Parts: sequence; C-alpha cells; structure tokens
Amino acid sequence: MHTILLCGGSGQRLWPLSGRIRSKMFLQLLPAPDGSTESMIGRVCRQLHQAELDESVLFVTHQDQMAITRRYTGNQYPVIGEPQKRGTFTAAALGVLHLYSTGKANPEDIICVAPADMFADEDFFRTFHQFTDILASSQSELVMLGTKPTYPSDQYGYIVPEQGSTDAYAPVISFEEKPAVAKARKLMQKHALWNCGVFAFPLSFMLSHLEKVGLPTGLAAFMDQYSGLPVRSFDKEVAERTAKAVVMRHEGTWCDLGSWDSLTAQLPSPVTGAGGIRGDCRDTHIINELGIPLHVIGVPGIVAIGSPEGILIAAKKEANAIKDVLQETSDEPRFGETGWGSFTVLDHTASGTGLVLTILLSVLPEHVMPEMSSEHSSKTWMIVSGCGEVTVNGLASEASAGAIFTMARGDRHAIRAVSAMKLIEVRIGEAGDDGRVYGS
Repeated sequence: MHTILLCGGSGQRLWPLSGRIRSKMFLQLLPAPDGSTESMIGRVCRQLHQAELDESVLFVTHQDQMAITRRYTGNQYPVIGEPQKRGTFTAAALGVLHLYSTGKANPEDIICVAPADMFADEDFFRTFHQFTDILASSQSELVMLGTKPTYPSDQYGYIVPEQGSTDAYAPVISFEEKPAVAKARKLMQKHALWNCGVFAFPLSFMLSHLEKVGLPTGLAAFMDQYSGLPVRSFDKEVAERTAKAVVMRHEGTWCDLGSWDSLTAQLPSPVTGAGGIRGDCRDTHIINELGIPLHVIGVPGIVAIGSPEGILIAAKKEANAIKDVLQETSDEPRFGETGWGSFTVLDHTASGTGLVLTILLSVLPEHVMPEMSSEHSSKTWMIVSGCGEVTVNGLASEASAGAIFTMARGDRHAIRAVSAMKLIEVRIGEAGDDGRVYGS
C-alpha cells in the first residue's frame, strides 16, 4: 500500500501563527513523548513509523512549501509540489499519477490518501493495514474512516453507514460534505460518522475516475492542465459519487486541530511564550512568539495570540471569524518559515519611488540559504550571531558576529550556516519590489 499525505490549506483559521507561508501543520506546539514539543506533521510521521507504514509515503504540497515540508519530515520522504492549489482531489490525483508514471505503483496497488495534519491516536494509523483486505473482501471501490461525532458541526463530512453490520466495516448508505448544522443533527440521528479524511482505493479506481471526468491519466498532460483546473475536494468529487464504498469505524482519538478551540485543548500549558494569566481566566490560552510579554487578567474563554504576523484576541467560540477579516485584507507576509530557517520583516518603509525593507533572518545550523540574486534591489547583511560562510559572486568569506556584507543589484549571494545564525538584512529597492520576501 502507498500512502499519500496531503499538505494543503490556507492557514487562515489559526492566524496569526499560520498563514500562506507557514501552515498549521508546522506549528511546533503539541506535546511530544520525550517531554518536548512537536509539529502536527512531525507527530504524523512518528506515528506512521510506529505503525510500520512509512515504507511507501509520498507528501503532496504546494511548490512553495516543498523545502519546509522536507525540513519538518527530516528529509525522510519524497515530496512533490503542486504549481497551484486546486483542492484535495486534484492533489490526490497528482500524487497517484506521480507514483504511476514513475513506476513506483501499479494499477492494482492500493492507495491511501490522508491529510498530513490529522490528530489521532496510534491505533488510528494501525487500522490502515486493514484497507487492502477490506477492499478485497467487500468488493468495494473505496474505504473510508469515520468516527462518532461529538456535536452537530458544519465543518466535517458525514458518512451514513448501513446499520446491523457485524463486519469490521459497513456499507456506506450516503455521504454528505459539510452540511448545515440542522442537517448535521438529522444525520447524527441516523448514526452518521464524521469523515476522518482518510480514503483507500485501488490505483486503477483513480485512473478510471480521471477518464470519466475527462482528465488525462498521463502525468505530463495532467500537469499541463493544472493551472486551469477548478478547485475540487476529494469528498465531493469522489466520496459523494461512489456507490460501492464502505466505512471503518474508529473508536479512539481523532480530531481536526483547525480551530483555536480544538488546538488549545491539546496544549500542555495555558501559556506558551512570554506572558502570564491571572485572575478568572478559565479556558484562556496565550501563545506568544513575540519577544515582548503578553498578559491576560480576568478574562475567561479567550485566546491571546502574538506573532510577527499580528495579534489576535478573541473568544474561542468566535475566533473562526478571523477568516472573514483576512479575506478583506491582502497584506504581504511579515513572517515565514523556509527549508533553511525563517525570516521576520522588522520594518517596511516606502520613500518616494523607493522601498527599504529591514528583515531578521534566522538560518539553522548546517543549512544553506540557496544562491540568489536581487535584480531590483541592493542588500546589506550584518551578522548578529553564529558563524558560517557568505558567498558573493562566487567568492566565499567567513561570516561571524559583527561582519557586514554588501550586495549590489544583480550580485549572486548565498549563506551557509555552521552554527545557528541570525543576521539583519537591509534591502533597498523599488517600491514595487515587494514583499515576497523569501520563498521556501
């Protein structure tokens, strides 16, 4: 069996910690077995290894997040990138066609598609081993995983299983993606299960579905059409339309950490970062990435979140409204993580037709910021801490605290860190020389 893990989402619900550059799956907040913290994607990788499922894993992400995905998965798995975000169905199809075209999978092989940011117990992943046998014994085309709903939510898909089955699975009567709350309540009365976002099927099933909807089954042709494809979810495109499907029921832990309410419920402490809570602050959480303290006094049931991207103070039950706020703005990211480290925009000053950006760069030890050139701006780097090597136009120089390097427009430049490095970059360019500060 081949496991395709999808890394998608816009990160709006967990702003300001997540966003277009750093998705929620990379947030290093969850308690790890050794007492430290781990990211959602790191937790899933650890659990896949424990369940002996990591022999054939493929990550599909947006091309801008390929490097950071490799970093957070320890460079242990292949990662491919979408040129544009086109939904979970399109991403899953890309993963399948990659495996098929490279000869890593055959039409009769079983494919498991799952989100890379799910939160579940170890038994959840061990059930994956049953998919192949269940597809064979049930003669179905699709296996889903479901769990008992805890409340009528409009944020999940609902699977209605046939009642009375004594097998490890049940035929699916119907599937409905994100119904209104009133409809969700009625579905729960029919013993519907929340869809966990995990699907297993023969590779040939995906090839057949692509042909039915008029899409190519060759990888090159599929990629040629990618930018013009509509956004399609796997749930609506496949799960709702497949007549021969079965569902397995997971009785243990599973939840989607896509809201502040659900995420903070998994944190080991109400305060992460500088700051504190006093007075009646029941069910209040602080997560602060800023270098200044954040305190909450006598306000229960809120989240207080600080990051270089912004500050959010919200009642937990109302925090999802931030998505509407963000859709009304188009600010460029002020913070981002990359394959080599991270960047924080400290200042953004426009003067006439010019622009001055001041940026803090953090480069991880033994990592390299790839060679680049700035055609529309000049740069100055001042090393604040750590040591390494700066290369300008092919000439390498040692770099340690206090060293200054200046690059004119068009100069090729790169940095290799020996120890963890921090440096201040002052970039002087044209007013339109934006703000994609650094890519992946």
